[in-house]
This record gives sequence, C-alpha cells and structure tokens, in this order.
Amino acid sequence: MPALLYATSLLLILMSTPVAAAGEDALLFERISTRLGLMKAVAADKWLANRPIEDLQREADVLRKSAYAGLRVGITIDSNNSFYQAQISAAKSIQHYWFNHWRDHSGPDKGDSLVKVIRPKLISLGESIATLLKNPITEAQRELFLAKTTIEGLDRQHQEAIFDRLLALQYYPDRLTQIRDSGILRVGTTGDYAPFSESRVAGQYNGIDIDLIHDLANTLEVEVVLVATSWPSLLSDLSSNEFDIAMSGISRTLQRQQHGFLSKPYHTGGKTPIIRCGDQTRLKSLSDIDQKGIRIIVNPGGTNERYVEAHIKLAEKVLFADNRTIFEEIVQGRADVMITDAIEVTLQTNRQQALCPAMPGKTLTYQEKAILMQQDPILLNYVNLWLDLRLADGTVQRTFANHLQANQRP
Repeated sequence: MPALLYATSLLLILMSTPVAAAGEDALLFERISTRLGLMKAVAADKWLANRPIEDLQREADVLRKSAYAGLRVGITIDSNNSFYQAQISAAKSIQHYWFNHWRDHSGPDKGDSLVKVIRPKLISLGESIATLLKNPITEAQRELFLAKTTIEGLDRQHQEAIFDRLLALQYYPDRLTQIRDSGILRVGTTGDYAPFSESRVAGQYNGIDIDLIHDLANTLEVEVVLVATSWPSLLSDLSSNEFDIAMSGISRTLQRQQHGFLSKPYHTGGKTPIIRCGDQTRLKSLSDIDQKGIRIIVNPGGTNERYVEAHIKLAEKVLFADNRTIFEEIVQGRADVMITDAIEVTLQTNRQQALCPAMPGKTLTYQEKAILMQQDPILLNYVNLWLDLRLADGTVQRTFANHLQANQRP
C-alpha cells in the first residue's frame, strides 16, 4: 500500500505540473492580449489631444522598467528588451490602424484618461506579464497564442514577432551571473534600523550596511539599487524576488534560513533593554521589567517582537510600527522599555541623553548579523568570501567604528 500511494502521488505531481504551467501560459497570453487591446483607447486619447503616436521617452521608460521587472524571474536583459520592443512595435501598429480609421471616418468619442485610467491598467498588466514569464514558452503554444491575441488592428506579422520573442526569452543560470550581466545588485533594506540602515528622507539611506553593500557591489562592478522592505514583509519580499540580497542588521535565525540563505556573521551581539536614565535604579533586570504597570514598546515583525512574545508575561506590550521614532516614545514617557539589539542601544544612548541601558554590558541573548539572500549557493559562496576578506583587512570593523563614533554625544 505505501508503494502504491507513493506511485499515485508521483503520478499526480507529474500530471499536475504541465497543467498548471499550461494554465499560466494561457493567462499570460490573455494578459498580453488585454494590454494590446487597450491600444485603441491609448490611440483615442492621443488623437483627441493631437499628440503623436510615437513617444520615445515613454518607450525607453517602459523598456527600463520591464527589464528590471524581468530580473524578478531571472530573464536576461537583452532577451527581455527584445520581447518588449516587439510589444511596443505591435502597440504602435494598432494605434496607427486606428488613426487611419478615424481619418477616413468620424473620430473617436472622448474616453478614459490615459494618465489617470489607462496607464495604471497598462502598468498593472505589465507587472502581471512579468511575473507570468517565469515559465519558458514552447513552439507547441504558438497556435494558442495566436488565437488569444486576435485583436482588431493587430496583424499576423506582429503577433508572430511577439511570440517569437517570447520563445527566445533566455534565463540566467544563477543569481551571481544575473547580477554581473545586468549590472544591478538589488538590495532589500528597511531603513529603520540605525546604525545598520537608516532613511530619514525617502529613497536616501545611510548606515553600516549601506556602506558595506556598496563595497560588495564595487567588487562586482555593478550598481546598487536599494529596495524598500519592512520587517513584517522581509521574507515575503525575498520569496517574491523583490531583491537579490537584504542587509539591514538582519539577525541569523532558523526561520529566515528556511526561506533564503544567510551569510557568515559579520557582527555578534544580543538583546538588551533600553530605558530612561531616571529608571536605572528600579529597572535593572528582566525580572524588574516584566512586571504589571511596565510598558514595553516593540516594533512588529522582527526578532525584537519574537523575543518579547516569548519572554514577557506580565508587562504591557505596546506595538509601535515606526522604528525610526520608537525611542522618542520612551523619552516622552509613553513607554518605559524597549528590548532591542545591544548595538542599537549603544547608538541611541549616544544620541539621546535621556536614554540609558538597563543592563550595561549585559545581553539577554546571543545574536549574529548576516546578509540574507536568495537560495543560490554560487552567490552565497561569493558573499562569504567577500566577507572573509573584508573582516581580515579590517574594512568591516572600521565601518562599524566610523558610524558609532559619528553618533557620539558632543
């Protein structure tokens, strides 16, 4: 019986995989068709506004964004650009068809706004198409594609050209090759955890990890693209391939290792409480802190929250989402304690005279900071070697010292 069950399960897996892929391919073709079907509305908006069909700046923007989106499923830049150029050519052909039609007949009625209605739909469809490109297309699907993309104004030549480019899509063999070939290292970072990653102005980051990641990128001769993530969404963003690696003072945990690879550690420390200096005599240990009437503030989604959930039983737990301003809640008396990494306690007590460590020189846990990345052993090996070299030559240690010294009280 066990052998029969195993054989049946294996057969179901083998049968369901092609069916699922075929269903996704049909959906991909429908998305392409829907997107091209909107070209009549695009043409109408341009006709009524007396604007030309061709917009080279917009085309370049579409190609740039689509190439970046293609990296999420590992499509090479060149083959991805060819695929989208074929779509752009088809889109312009459809628009020319309608312009010619309206010259010979009455023009279009006023329709939806290109900027407010049509373009958001095009962007959403483009993102969906990029996600669905993860499965290679085969020649056997040509007739299905041609049937799904029968649109007024779209000729057979452009249909065939799009499918040929779909068929020719190429995928990077590994993550490191993708990074080097594309010239882009996508790095997830939270921007809310000084001294590792801090952002006080949208899109601008600084910190230990930001400096280190640029050093890593320099060894690869690629550009860093910082991708905003958060502690609650860190692992889901990793799984959906929003970034290649993540650096934000990330602790090594077994849970995170299940979703991605973690590098060798580049910093060790542990959790410790931070309080108002005026409370140092009454809050000197975890037992002093875990009492009714004590308010422990915690940022959700990370190891701080998991520690508090596991070890705090009596004190009131206060969730506060903004890790950039969370310490001000303690200063202003709206919370009493935060349990966080010792290095952050050092930084914040240097920045704010009202804050002090509850347990100077002591930690409640042992933790290691590491780089989180996609499950690619080739990339992992490269990152680990880079870390070994930078730890050996003192680069990591100097970077930590520079950022901590910069935050000393005057």
